[in-house]
Amino acid sequence: MVNLLKEKVIIVTSAGHGIGKAIAKICAKEDVNVLISDIDGDSAIGAAKEIKEKYGIKAIGLTGNVANKDDVFKMAESASKLGGGKIWRLVNNASITRDAMFKKMTEEQWDMVMNVNLKGTFWCTKAVIQYMENGGSIVNNSPIVDKAGNIGRNNYCTTKAGLIGFTKALVKEMARKNIHINAIQPGFIKTPMTDKIPQKVVDKLLSLVPLGKWGKPSDVANAVLFLLSDMSEFITGTIIEVAGGMFM
Repeated sequence: MVNLLKEKVIIVTSAGHGIGKAIAKICAKEDVNVLISDIDGDSAIGAAKEIKEKYGIKAIGLTGNVANKDDVFKMAESASKLGGGKIWRLVNNASITRDAMFKKMTEEQWDMVMNVNLKGTFWCTKAVIQYMENGGSIVNNSPIVDKAGNIGRNNYCTTKAGLIGFTKALVKEMARKNIHINAIQPGFIKTPMTDKIPQKVVDKLLSLVPLGKWGKPSDVANAVLFLLSDMSEFITGTIIEVAGGMFM
């Protein structure tokens, strides 16, 4: 089988764990060099070491806050060196939540989520796109569970809706440079965090999913790999739901 991403470099943000790490691993399996960024530097370095040893590719783990312009541009510079002066792929996966009912939501809670989820995507894309003059691919992560709104998550839902608009608008500018920009919308994905949810709540959530089960981080990673690869060379501005049929 031909490697889908051979001899290319990819940045995955918030990839020290969970979905981001699954994306980094599946790309490394395809013989691509990986830069893992995470605000938890230890997890980023640990994930990079694990992936490097397992797949025999070059991998770098960096401490980085996507809301910090300096961190982001240093990340892009490091990735470009890993890729011989070019960056082919970016996955904007980093996001945070600061939940509160709207009447009680503080300006700080609003701004923190906006700065990471939206401005972080802005800075990462801006920093990386300068290395994509001859083509590249960007995938933005915008979970579907907040597509219809969610109580106590006005800030988070706003950023995820904004990411879809950001994706589609940027396509119009970047298509002529052969830069593909798409988004994924994961549904209920099983992670260590979901293991803490009471069974009653789990049953209620799964009743909303026609397939009747949790997704896995690898399900999301497989969709991202497709969008990053040359197999999707005529796809841009597309939103792929990885959600077992929710909101179909």
